[in-house]
Amino acid sequence: MERAVRNILVTGGAGFIGSAFIRYLLSSQTQFEGLCLNLDALTYAGNLENLRSVENDPRYCFVHGDIRQQSLVQDLISEHQIDTVIHFAAESHVDRSILGPQAFIETNIVGTFHLLEAVRKHPHVHFHHVSTDEVYGSLGPTGVFTEETPYQPNSPYSASKAASDHLVRAYTHTYGLSTCLSNCSNNYGSYQFPEKLIPVMILNTLNRKPLPIYGEGVNVRDWLHVDDHASALYLLLKKGRKGETYNIGGGAEWRNIDLVHKIIDIISTIEQAPLTELQALITFIKDRPGHDLRYAIDCSKITRELGWRPSRTFEEGLRETIDWVIQNPLWIENVQSGVYRQWIETNYVGR
Repeated sequence: MERAVRNILVTGGAGFIGSAFIRYLLSSQTQFEGLCLNLDALTYAGNLENLRSVENDPRYCFVHGDIRQQSLVQDLISEHQIDTVIHFAAESHVDRSILGPQAFIETNIVGTFHLLEAVRKHPHVHFHHVSTDEVYGSLGPTGVFTEETPYQPNSPYSASKAASDHLVRAYTHTYGLSTCLSNCSNNYGSYQFPEKLIPVMILNTLNRKPLPIYGEGVNVRDWLHVDDHASALYLLLKKGRKGETYNIGGGAEWRNIDLVHKIIDIISTIEQAPLTELQALITFIKDRPGHDLRYAIDCSKITRELGWRPSRTFEEGLRETIDWVIQNPLWIENVQSGVYRQWIETNYVGR
């Protein structure tokens, strides 16, 4: 049975994955005639430049606010006749969670609690919670994460996401909320904040800066293009079964060191630069605490039930991403220089 999706509240829609979802919804789903309401606190990774292509769409509206403001969320649901909430807003960088875990507790756990409380007062609303495969912990050389894999989070970030997942499940079973939950593998693609592995390695290679790799570079991740993730999420909004969890993965396991070499190979071809010159940029650094060895997602459930599959190979998506970085130097410059923050603080945060 297909769920009616008319007016959607997107939390954290100015972030990397949230903005990709909004662009996908408004650019690719021409049959969507409702409202896409973007609620974002515009913390450091929130960037409204990610949404320039859709900001004038009459179906789009932005509200500056914090998901912990429960009364604000309730008012937005009532005022805009929201029937669907998709929850992206989260602190998501593992290294930052190790250095300062409190923000992760406040946003990922307390923020999700306030959202669920707001939705509880509007029981007609369907709530989709976007989570991560990191809640499952670390795999050895073999095996994959399924929807039944026990939770074993190993960082403050993954622990905070695990707690938010448990809250969603509890509110589903205790209060009868209509919810769905998805756990995704590592995302990559355009507009990704340059603190994550792929954008850092692309930019440093282009600028001939060191390529820092934790440990020996043998940690393995499953990579999912953010646009493929967006398509899966919209499908789940419409057809995901109430109370169910779905894994979303790219089916592309890569060791970090091999991934960096692939980036080098592509950029070497584009720039016709000597491979040895770029490979010399690789620098091995001390491993971070509690670094999970391997993630791998079994996403056969969403394929079996809904027919979803990634639309591109990892190599295709990586080449697209590198091309986008090369073609969008102003976005990169504004993020790296902090210009985007100056505009946000003048127009929103400073008010």
